[in-house]
Order: sequence, then structure tokens, then C-alpha cells
Amino acid sequence: MKKCELIQIRDSPDSYRGSGFNTTLNIKNMKTTISAKYDSPQSISLKEMQNNTPKNIEIADAFAELEQSVYAALETYSNVHRGSGHNSAVTTHLYEQARDIVLEYLGLDKGKYIVIFCTPRRATILKALLDPKNYQCISSQDIGLSIGIRALAVKKKALPRGIPLQTGGGTAKLMSKNWVIWANAPDRFEAGTPAIVNIIAFAKALRIMQQYGNDIFKGSTYEELSATQILYTDELEKYSGKELMIELQKTLIGRGVQVPTMEGSKPFINLDNSASTPTFIPVWNTFRQTLHQLLQVQKETVQEVRTICADTLGAPTTDYEVMFTANTTEAINLASENLRRETNEGTETVVINTLLEHSSNELPWRTTPGISLIRLPVDAEGFFDLNELETLLSNYNQKLEHGKKRIKLVAISGASNVLGVCNNIEAISKITHQYGASLLVDAAQLLAHRKIDMEKCNIDYLAFSGHKVYAPFGCGALVARKGLLHFNATEMELIHSSGEENSGGIAALGKALVLLKRIGMNVVHQEEQAMTGRALRGLAKIHGLKLYGIKDPESPDFASKIGVIAFNLENMMSNKVANELALRSGIGVRYGCHCAHIIVKHLLNIPPFLEKFQRLIVTLFPKLRLPGVARVSLGIENTEEEVDKLIQVLSKIAPHKPSSEEKPIIIENKTPYILTMAKVQKQMHDFVSASALKVYS
Repeated sequence: MKKCELIQIRDSPDSYRGSGFNTTLNIKNMKTTISAKYDSPQSISLKEMQNNTPKNIEIADAFAELEQSVYAALETYSNVHRGSGHNSAVTTHLYEQARDIVLEYLGLDKGKYIVIFCTPRRATILKALLDPKNYQCISSQDIGLSIGIRALAVKKKALPRGIPLQTGGGTAKLMSKNWVIWANAPDRFEAGTPAIVNIIAFAKALRIMQQYGNDIFKGSTYEELSATQILYTDELEKYSGKELMIELQKTLIGRGVQVPTMEGSKPFINLDNSASTPTFIPVWNTFRQTLHQLLQVQKETVQEVRTICADTLGAPTTDYEVMFTANTTEAINLASENLRRETNEGTETVVINTLLEHSSNELPWRTTPGISLIRLPVDAEGFFDLNELETLLSNYNQKLEHGKKRIKLVAISGASNVLGVCNNIEAISKITHQYGASLLVDAAQLLAHRKIDMEKCNIDYLAFSGHKVYAPFGCGALVARKGLLHFNATEMELIHSSGEENSGGIAALGKALVLLKRIGMNVVHQEEQAMTGRALRGLAKIHGLKLYGIKDPESPDFASKIGVIAFNLENMMSNKVANELALRSGIGVRYGCHCAHIIVKHLLNIPPFLEKFQRLIVTLFPKLRLPGVARVSLGIENTEEEVDKLIQVLSKIAPHKPSSEEKPIIIENKTPYILTMAKVQKQMHDFVSASALKVYS
């Protein structure tokens, strides 16, 4: 009997049936039903059906099984390690299990070796510090998948010590303005959000290869498509504006997935978009289609996405260069390496940033040799004083009051990942360039929410990640003005080839940007402002809830806020708030310091002596939770109903003793809790195990 009994023909007219369709696929005699809007993750071309040789059927089976597993991972996708809720627990489990699968594939002892997932360039740098007998490396390129993964299995005792090779998100346990406690391996070597989905796909592919052979993914199963077809053709082409956004929401992968809660099974609500965004069927289709194309088509797709990025960012290709990376952290580390290479001509390099910064736009500047860092203070809403910026630039670069020190770069966040505030980039740029410095914008939190115009705002460097713009497939970018980069030809080749090896992730990023452009960033801004205002008004009525940053939707400054809301509940640690939201109603948020320790400590008024005490506590008791803030972050997939549900659940969690001047928010609770928290925690553990089994079985 043939292994592949029923195959959905791609682009068949019968594929579109309003609310979706079911595709039944028999893989290795195991029946599996997949339900998806618009397209199935298991579709292959008519050409392949007409060429059903045994080898082609095996290739089709292997790819179908891989795509089914990745689709299942996307249904419960979130960021890893630092989140709350069901999706974060599942994704973290899958990500860590991928390490074990690599060791299993290589036949190495888990007790002696540790797996570090790298980009090609980062793997090259790390291997140069290791004795070849102390590591083994396996690559996604070697197995025929264009997803840009290197898995380094390194003897634990052989890992380098000291400051990590690249610094930023995830590499530090705790930091202050003057000291850092670095994370343990492997986190300290995996700067920034890793290519989580690609890594899960890589691990699954290794398991599939053990059955079908090491060359199984080097075959092709789809008809050839052009870069134009891959990036611009989809089932939603007839829609635009808000109508497109509504239709796109229906294709959200994971929408409607039921999770265990105290109220019984409920659809998971993702309110953690600042950490990482989910994705949509058209973006997923672009990713998987790209993996099946010939190398020439993949190269053409990468080049077209470079054009899409330049157009989206207002960065003409005549004046700017787009370099693909794994994430924002890697992009900013590239910029810091580049700044160190500038000819100083007897001067010392100074960088200005602010208290707001994510560690990805803070640690690289303070750990790069030859660079010193100045941080601008911010007010309670997150704005910094432009007059103070100008005074610093004037004193250092014009009046020469600080000897040989010159401010070469101002590096700021386009939008804060804690307060959601957007400082005025155009005004900042004008002052910066007036005194001969360059401007770098960390746009990780900005790109999915606001229009960016690099040429108009005179931005010299801009960094961002695809996983925060609905393309969670391991791709980011550094966009730099031509003439500013100081890498030699060999280094530039490695930088470009490292990023471009992930052609699937690059294509997904391009598709996400195309869809956002068709919706219109003005529409995105309006819709998110409406939801953010609704959330702030509701949260302000909850007794014992403290909001941080811009609180008033009627304030003139509200237009400068994206849908990021930081808060705390009285007498309750942020991790407990996040845990209760998850267990009571399946709401996923984030808690803690959000890789922005300095601003969070500033908001919580933690004095220097307590900072030192925290440092001791983290050293002695690394699993102990420290004070932080809970954070809600909205995206285009969220709805008013989800915002209302958040307010309702927080009102139940909050203390119920309003003062005489406050009117409590009235919650009509028609759904009594039917399970205890302990039982839900057990069910959540079972949910994580079952979800992982769907992916790796």
C-alpha cells in the first residue's frame, strides 16, 4: 500500500470553503486530520502527484510530516523561558527538548555535552575559541533545509568563560547600571530571541531522517514558484485596509486552541506580542513554499525581501544596505562591532542611550572594548529631555569639555518594551546630526505598530526582528546607511551569507511586511490605539492596580504610546499575577524585568543598597523570583473581547477593598470556577506534554 494515500492538491478551486476545510493525510499508515483556514500545511503540487515514484512519495511523506509538526508548534507558539501561560510553557518545552534530540542524533552523553543553537556566523566565532575535539556541529544547510541553524554540541567544561561573544537579550540573569550577572550556558551564548520555530523544525527533521535517511530533505516536492508568486500571491489579495486585518485575524495559527483553566477549557488569549508574535496562514505558506524552491529562486526571494524592507522602512537601496540577521540583538551587536572599527583619530568613542533600553541596546555598547556609555534619564512616562541630549552633544562634540571623548552614536529604542512610549525620532535625529553623531534606532517594538521612514528621519542604523512582526522564523535585520560599515570583504561575505542562509525566515518576514503594508500602518495604529485606550480605562478602575507610563487615553501624549501596558497589583508579585491570569482564564502575558532591568528597577524605586542585596540573592538562590512588573502587549490579532476578558479576570484577582473615593468595577461572573488551581496546574502539565507529543512523536 502506498504511504501517501490522500494528498490535497495545492490551489484547487475546492480548497476555499468559507470557514475552512479539513484535509486528511495518511503518513506512515497513521491517520491525521488537520483543520486550517485557506490552506493546509500538508499540500503538495499536482506535478508531484503525477510523478509518484517510490522516492518521491518518501520525500512527500517526510516533508508532510515535518510541516505537520511545525504547524502544530505554531499553534502554541510563544517566546521561551520568560513568559507565562500555556503557550510559553509548550514552546519552552519544545525548544529545550530540541537540544536533547540533537544529542541523541549525534550519540553524545547529555551529562557531558550541552547544545548551543547558533547562526552560521556566531557558530564560526564560537568554534574558533574551541578545540575541535571538544565539540561537534550539525547544520540545517547540510540536511537540505534553508533555515539558518547551527547546533553546536560542546563539552560543558570546554565552554568559554567571561563576557559572552555577543551580549543582549537572554545573556544576563540580572544587571544594574554598573554590573552584570551573566546567564549560565547555553543561554549566555544564545543572545536575543533564538530562531525557535526553525530550531524545532530542525530537531524534528533529525528524527525524520533517522527513518528516511540523511538525504530525504534534499529532494523537492513542490512545483517551482517565482519570488513574486511566493511573496505577493495569497488568498486574501482582494482585501485591503481594515477588512484585510479582519480576514487575516481569521487565519491566525492557533486561534481557538483550547487550554485548561479553572473555568474549564477556554481559547488561549495571547497578550504577549512584545515578546514574540504568532503568525498567520499566508506567512506560514510563504515560509514553507520557500523551503521547497531551488537555490536560485531562494536567492531571488531574498533579494526581493531586501527591496520590501527598504520600501517599508523608507530606506532607498541607493543609500542604505539591508543585512539579514537572526534577530535585533545580533543586528545591534553588528553595529557595536562596526563602531569599534571606526578610525578614532586620537579620540575616544562615547555612545548615548537611555534608561529605557532593552538589554540588546544596552549591553553591546557597555561590553564592547573602546566604547563608553552615557544613559539619559527619563520621566515617569518614559520621555527623555531633548535639551539634555543637546547639552551632552554640545559639551562633548562642540565645546570639547571631556578631553578626547566624542559622542559618535546615539542609540535609542523606537518604542519601549516596558512602557510602550515612542520618543520623537525625527527631533532626536535633528539634534544628533547637528553635532556630528550618528543615530541608531532599535525598532524591535516599533516596526509592527508604526510607520518608519529612515530617509525622512535621517536614521543611520535601524535594527529589528521578524518574530515581533508576525514572522517568527528566525530572521531580523540591520539596515545601515552606505559608507558607515567598516567590515572587510571577507567579513561582509560571512555576515551576508550567515543571515541569507535562512531564506525561509527571510521570505516569511517579507510576506508579513507586505500584508502590513496592504492593511496600512495608519489602520494598525488606529485599531491598536482603540484597544489600548479601552484597556487603560478598564484597568484604571481596578482597586490596587498600579499602571506605569502613559495612563490617560485622553492625554496628548497617548498618541506616542503603542499597545504595551506595564502594571502591578498591590501585595502580589508579578509572576503570581501572570500565573493566575493563565490558570484562571488562559491569558498569556509576561512578567519580571523584560530584559530591561534598569528601567524596571527605576519604576519600582529600587535603591542602590537593595540592588546589591538582589545581586547577592540571585547568586545564592538563582531560582528565587525578584520584583518586576506584569506586562500586557497587544497586536493586530487581538480583539476588544480579549481586552474585556483581561479586565474581568484582573478584577477578580485584585484586592476588593476600594476606598470611599473609588468606585469598584462591577464584574458579572456567570462562570463559576469548576476546578481548583492545583488541578489546573496538573492539566496544564498534561497539556504541555500532549502538545510536545504532537510535534515530536
